[in-house]
Order: sequence, then C-alpha cells, then structure tokens
Amino acid sequence: MLREFALGFGDREIKISLPPEQIINIVEGKPVAAITDVPAAVIAALSNPIGSPPLQTVIKSGDKVAIIASDITRQWVRHDQFLPTLLNELNAVGIPDRDIKLIVALGAHRHHTAAENILVYGQEVVSRIQIAQSHAPAKEDFVYVGKTSRGVETYLNKHAVAADKVILTGGIVYHLMAGFGGGRKAIIPGISGYATIQGNHSFCLHDVVGQGISPRCGAGKLDCNNMHEDMTEMAAMLNPAFLLNAVFTPEGKFARFVAGHWQTAWLEGCRTVESIFGVPVNSQADLVIASAGGFPKDINLYQGAKAIDNAFAAAKENGVIILLLECRDIMEPPDFSGWFNYESLRDREIALRQGFTVPGFVALKCGLTAKKLPLIAVTLPENKAFLKKAGMIAVTTAEEALTIAAEKLGRKNYTITVMPHAANTVPLVQTNA
Repeated sequence: MLREFALGFGDREIKISLPPEQIINIVEGKPVAAITDVPAAVIAALSNPIGSPPLQTVIKSGDKVAIIASDITRQWVRHDQFLPTLLNELNAVGIPDRDIKLIVALGAHRHHTAAENILVYGQEVVSRIQIAQSHAPAKEDFVYVGKTSRGVETYLNKHAVAADKVILTGGIVYHLMAGFGGGRKAIIPGISGYATIQGNHSFCLHDVVGQGISPRCGAGKLDCNNMHEDMTEMAAMLNPAFLLNAVFTPEGKFARFVAGHWQTAWLEGCRTVESIFGVPVNSQADLVIASAGGFPKDINLYQGAKAIDNAFAAAKENGVIILLLECRDIMEPPDFSGWFNYESLRDREIALRQGFTVPGFVALKCGLTAKKLPLIAVTLPENKAFLKKAGMIAVTTAEEALTIAAEKLGRKNYTITVMPHAANTVPLVQTNA
C-alpha cells in the first residue's frame, strides 16, 4: 500500500504516493511552543543573560546607546514586538529616549521610507527615538576601524562607532553563506561600508577562480567558514555591549529570546535554531522530493532556492531531486533572474567576483547544483523556458517528475527522502550512522 503525501505548491497541495519501504527519511522541523507573553520573555532574557552581566549592569546612566536593527527585508523578525520593551528597560537604568539611537542595518539595500520605518519598528519606537539609516554606498557615513587577519579593511557606520554602548538585535535562522543569521550580521553587512561588505562576502567564493563557491560556506557551517570568521573579527572591533536576538517556531512565531554577550548568547541561539530546524537523517537518499512549503516560500525561484540548497544536502552524489515550486512570479526579483542571462556558469562567477550580490551568489549556487544533480521542478507551464535556462528540468505534474527521476536513476528500488518544508528544514546527515 502506497503512502500519500500532500505537499505545498503555491496556495494548494500536490499529492504524491510513494512506496513506504523506499522512504528512509521524512524531514520535518521540531514542534515548539510559541511565546505567549513577548514583553515578559524579553525582560527575562535581559535579566538572565548568557555570557554577560545583566543589561542593567552593562549600561550605565549617561551612556549614549545605539541599537542596531534589521531592515524591511527581515520584517519577519518583528522588531515592533520587542523593541519597546528594550527601550523601557534602558529607561529604567537611566537612559532617556533622547540618548538612544536606532541604526537601520540596510547593508547595501535601499533606504527605508518613513512609512517603512513604522511598519518594521512600530509607531511607538519611531516616535520615541532617533533613527539613522546605514546605507553602505554612502562613504561619508563610515569610519575605518581596522583590518581583519584576512586583509579586509573594515569601515563601520559612524553612529555606531561614536556610541558609548551598542546593542545588537535581530533574528537567528540558518543562512546559506554565513552558517547562521543574526548576531554579528547586524554589523557586517548591516552597518558596514560597501567595500567592507564586498571584501567579506568574497570569501563565499572558491579560492580558485572558475571553481565556483567555497565549500566552507553553507547553512549551519561555522567552523572554518572564512566569511563567518571574518565577520566575527569585524564585530570584535566594534565590541558590542549587548545582544538581543530572537529564535522562531516553524510557524514564524517567537520561540525564544537570547540575550547577553554578542557572541556567546548568539551561539546559544544558533544551537536552538539547530534543535528546531536541523533534522538528523541517517543517510542521504537516491531521490529527494522537496516542497519549499507553498506560498510565499515558492513565490519565485529566488525564494525557492532555499529548498534546493537543503534538498541537495539530503541527496546522494549521483541522486536526483524533485522540487515542487509554483513560482508564480518567476522573473522576480530582477536582480536575481538577470544572473541567468550569462552564457556560462564561469561567466556568472566572474561577474559575481567583480561585484558581489547575494542574489548573484544564489543564482550561481543554483546553477552549480543543477550541474551536479538533475533538478526536476514541478511548476507552472509558463515557467519552463526560464527554468531550462537555470539548468533545471521543468514539468507540470508530480507523475511526470517521478517518471523522469526513475529514468535518471536507472532502477526502481531507489531510496527516497521527503522534505515537506524544505525552505526551513536543514537535513543533518549523521556521519556515524
């Protein structure tokens, strides 16, 4: 008797029936209770910090405080839900609102509008404190603070450097280059100058031109990750006084707040992320069937690339991946889709080395993955031409995808891993199994 799976595809589900004896892994995140009283959870984290004295001990009356906060591209962090509590706690230790400045960690992203500041941080925060936007190309807003051991000259936003105390905020998730988001990423790329961002992000590429991306940079990888280690050196130059980061449930609600030392507390948060979204699997499979999780996670290939990356980790070297990606906005965003116009992957890589962008990196990684393994995408009919250009095999039904997969594998007794929410879950292959 076949086992049926209902996998997300846009706003609907696609049903796939599979032989249960061939299924070796079902990769799902760990259920976790959501925080019901956010202010209380924030106060508890601030009062019981990790690797640091409590906030009220670290911050002294008379300090000028800078809070670094993520921009609108990280709206899911929901700063508006916890920043008012942080401001109140600062007030309680003698720091009035006039001595607090929020720095928007734009990196190289565009400026916020006034309405977007309200959307991301809430009307209360916008009304209470000063807001400065850190925009990497604005050279006059950055000051030199040193050079990393890898030779990257580090320029950080002048408002952060001038502050007596800096507090990092943000959310921790898996990150396809830096291992994990949050923590030191508030500083680099968040409040770093453009040349500094380019220098740091270049470590995501292979040391040898033409070899693509660095194998040391990937989701969950911190050890020997040059990009992460370089970021950590840059953060140490600023030496933030405190950190408040959020970890989320699979549904996107607050699961935990970690607070304290900018590195120690963040690492504890990373371990929590791994416990929720890192899924141990006994072995890699011949066939991985992965859904990003439906809309909006599969709104376009740029978003769907997270599922590709995670599915690749679950597949054998000579395996096949089936992806359920509706991609209703297949050509969005333009700064991603345009990277597929290069004649070859080498051309794409050379262009990326000349001017690094995260969408360009994702496009290069997609292309390199498609070169290593067949990527069969169940998608909308109108997406076929674009996905072919991206190196993928586009089909419109799961049945067609399974037929092609069996042909590619050349046998019927192949092993299968199913990933119903592949955009969020990272398979952790147990090497000692």
